[in-house]
Amino acid sequence: MKSAILDRGKVSVIEVEKPILTAPGAIIKVIACGLCGSDIVKIKHGAENPDNKVVLGHEVVGEIVEINTNVVGNSYYNDNIEFFKTGDIVTLGHHYPCMECDFCKNGNHSMCKTFKSVNISPAGFSEYIFVSEGHLKNTVFKLKNGMSVENASFMEPLSCCIRAIRRAGYVYPKISEASKTTDSLNNDNIKTENSAHKALVIGLGSIGLLMSLGLKAFNISAFGLDINPERQAFAGKFGVEFNENLRYDTIFMTSGSYKAIDTALKFVKDGGKIVVFSSVEGLSGYQNNEIYYRELTVLGSYSPAPVDLALSFELLSRGIIDLSGVSTNYSLDNLPFAVDDTMKNKIFKACIKL
Repeated sequence: MKSAILDRGKVSVIEVEKPILTAPGAIIKVIACGLCGSDIVKIKHGAENPDNKVVLGHEVVGEIVEINTNVVGNSYYNDNIEFFKTGDIVTLGHHYPCMECDFCKNGNHSMCKTFKSVNISPAGFSEYIFVSEGHLKNTVFKLKNGMSVENASFMEPLSCCIRAIRRAGYVYPKISEASKTTDSLNNDNIKTENSAHKALVIGLGSIGLLMSLGLKAFNISAFGLDINPERQAFAGKFGVEFNENLRYDTIFMTSGSYKAIDTALKFVKDGGKIVVFSSVEGLSGYQNNEIYYRELTVLGSYSPAPVDLALSFELLSRGIIDLSGVSTNYSLDNLPFAVDDTMKNKIFKACIKL
């Protein structure tokens, strides 16, 4: 089968062995896989360190073609799930936590050793992948409600944004601990105090747009800023504007530029929060005295817990967030062109269709 690799710093599509179902889990025929900003970072670093082996692609939508275990899936969003079976069209996340370690018990699931060690195999930019039983239990969701493949491909990146929004202290209707369901998932039940908050997303690439739409789904007044006028205008189509006269309760840093740090400090309210959701080059950071005298909170957010994946899936499947028309499609063979177009800002978001 075909699969993408990073070879001597360049993306190539090669022939590899199709994964075989030996351990409990499933084989999924990939239908589509989004190109994530983290893939671009890996590719850039791979060019600098060509001996490093990296997994490319994780925003997967596909069809279960083989399965050897009875699993009902992530129960955080619905307690009436049927067993996964061949023919199911699913979307998935690529990491899952153990739920037993100190990190998991304290809500830092993405710091869990299990989370960091597990992945899909061989990579999302492949014709077929293997997902383990652990993936099926925690990160795989069967498409429903006529959910499109395009929207489904945003499930994992949107869940990362939901994680950041929740870490900032914002609350969506709580999942019942007794039933682990989100039957109350509708905008009428959102806590009213969210609407009093104003949040600014700095960096309006695809992840910045997702963050903005996630904030809106939480009923937070969401604003966005990007130095690229085309991105600013594109976000405006989704109702995301910028007001330079405001100061914001929370800043979400989705820009990969260290220069955005000063912008964040300029626009955050005294006593506000800055959520760091991107890496930057070099050793730039937030000044100690700015944090101290202004009583700012600076916190990081990395990857989602299973509950974040579940909420992301629900928001997309119910049409509360709709990303139709955002992606530009490429074939797997044309993945190198998708990467190049993304790096040159010729497109907003690439999706590899198989």
